[in-house]
Amino acid sequence: MSSDSSDSSGLTGLEGPWVIVALGANLGDPVAAVTDAFEALAPFAEGPMLRSPLYWSSPVDCPPGSPLFVNAVAVFRPRAGESPEAFLEATQDLERQAGRRPKHVVNEARPLDLDLIAWGRERRNGDRLILPHPRAHLRRFVLAPLADLLPDGILPGQTMTVARLLEQLPADPLLRRLEIGTGRKIPWNAGASP
Repeated sequence: MSSDSSDSSGLTGLEGPWVIVALGANLGDPVAAVTDAFEALAPFAEGPMLRSPLYWSSPVDCPPGSPLFVNAVAVFRPRAGESPEAFLEATQDLERQAGRRPKHVVNEARPLDLDLIAWGRERRNGDRLILPHPRAHLRRFVLAPLADLLPDGILPGQTMTVARLLEQLPADPLLRRLEIGTGRKIPWNAGASP
């Protein structure tokens, strides 16, 4: 467990620890599942939670014939005293409440998937939790919604902005923003809180 005392935000330019959660679903009503998950995550936020628009995306590393995903990202300050491990447990409870069952096939379709991408500059390398998420910078379905919120942010462990990382990835011809988006693009000012 470590924190970088010079910038504990996890996103260069933001003060304080920020949590980044990727939301996804591709079973049942994925739009409703992701929208409901935003609401379920709100009590874990200290202050306002940034919510990206929703995106359709191709399933990545999933079994053949997997349905498209609906993806989004939430960014917020954690409640005082909350730990990444306790938050992970809470997100897994939310997944179960949404109908997620233990995996039988790797990356099978699921009614809700909540991935903890970053918790400030915290680092973990355990069996249940790795922080920052080791593949977030390689996932268009994470970076596209995150770029709508914080295009000039820099994820922990990375040197390029979110927008630049996104530009470097192969295209996903099926990735598209849903018209019913729930977020807003915010201006980026280094050192300013959104």
